[in-house]
Amino acid sequence: MGRVEELNSLREELILMEKRIRENINKAEEEINLMRNQSPADEGDYAVLLNDSAIDDTLIAKQMQKLEEIELALDKMSRGDYGICEMCEEEIDIERLRVKPFAKFCISCREINEKEQGNH
Repeated sequence: MGRVEELNSLREELILMEKRIRENINKAEEEINLMRNQSPADEGDYAVLLNDSAIDDTLIAKQMQKLEEIELALDKMSRGDYGICEMCEEEIDIERLRVKPFAKFCISCREINEKEQGNH
């Protein structure tokens, strides 16, 4: 399969990922709203609700971040610059894109970026 066909396949995968994440976020938000509308019977129940709510908020935030990365990848596809490293501007290896279709960096630049992020 050529790079163009691979990229088309990855586009379909990204669209499915986007749909699943949106569904997950909507479901989680509904569950959070149901939990928040419950009246805790005692302080223990209240603590559990607060803890569960904080965990759910964190999970939703991570899903929202992933959704933004997917939307950026789809936008890059429509502009024609998908699969290009944002650092070195070389093509990202197709194997890397298969593993992480919303990758912004090639392997080498990802390692550099992670080291830089770790130093801040």
